[in-house]
Amino acid sequence: MKRFASVAMAAVLALFLYQSAGAATYINIATGPTGGVWYPIGSAITKVWGDNIKDMQASAQSTGGTRNNIQLLESGDAEVCMADGLFYDAFNGLRSYEGKPQKFLRGIAPMYPEVFHFLAAKGSGIKTLQDLKGKRVAVGAVGGSVSITAAMLLKTVGLDMEKDIKAEYLGHGDQVSAFSDRRIDASFNVSALGTSSVVEAATLNMVELVPLPDDVVAELCKAVPYFSPFTIPSGVYKGLNEAKTFSSPNIIAVHEKLEDDLVYQMVKTLYEHKADLVAVVQRMEEMKADKVNTISIPLHPGAERYYREIGAIK
Repeated sequence: MKRFASVAMAAVLALFLYQSAGAATYINIATGPTGGVWYPIGSAITKVWGDNIKDMQASAQSTGGTRNNIQLLESGDAEVCMADGLFYDAFNGLRSYEGKPQKFLRGIAPMYPEVFHFLAAKGSGIKTLQDLKGKRVAVGAVGGSVSITAAMLLKTVGLDMEKDIKAEYLGHGDQVSAFSDRRIDASFNVSALGTSSVVEAATLNMVELVPLPDDVVAELCKAVPYFSPFTIPSGVYKGLNEAKTFSSPNIIAVHEKLEDDLVYQMVKTLYEHKADLVAVVQRMEEMKADKVNTISIPLHPGAERYYREIGAIK
């Protein structure tokens, strides 16, 4: 009888452990290329969620950027992603997503403006967009949205990305190496102000920051509703002067299939532990609940519940 009781108790314990393990919630966050800021932010978020939401196991995945992230959400390989203004096109089936609206996208939190940096190799003589004709230009990692933005920008001055430049698909860290090895003449870098890849290239005196003309910025902002004029202040990057450019909003998005209560917990926990994110990337200070209306796609019901609860939306 004692032996039977021991076996029965072991079976009950095994069942309890199995059920407990089965209760774990697995969340994968699609971020961006290494060398940018999305990956460290994503890693910080996984720790915040993992430490403070019961039974959650979260991981951060390095990706090509927004376009790749949306694909990962669609395929079920990620539940959460970071996205730049391309999320607006994706949800509404515009431009590169024409006829293919990604209606599963739901916003949960605003982040900060993502700034377009036009960098030229030191001494290259590149002073304008027109000077890029025939040059080797880094246009972001494969799967990202930088190349889409680059194509739109070049088009405003009569250049075709496929025909008029030698496009190199390189992420943040790879761009720095390519400048160092003189494998590229210029790059388009879309990231937070003060991003490490531009800081490194500027500190090593490898690049110059090229400003964009007012009329070009105005034309882009008129064509794309999520673009806004932006000025990179002098001194943000060592030795680089002020430069006019444009920016787009960054958000944290999820798949609509996530449970409302879970998303509510995720959003609430993000704001309660915002200091942990700011400690990793200072720009996350701009993740403010009162900016939720800048998210131009539907909120997930769980996120909406949180923002209504704190009075950020009515």
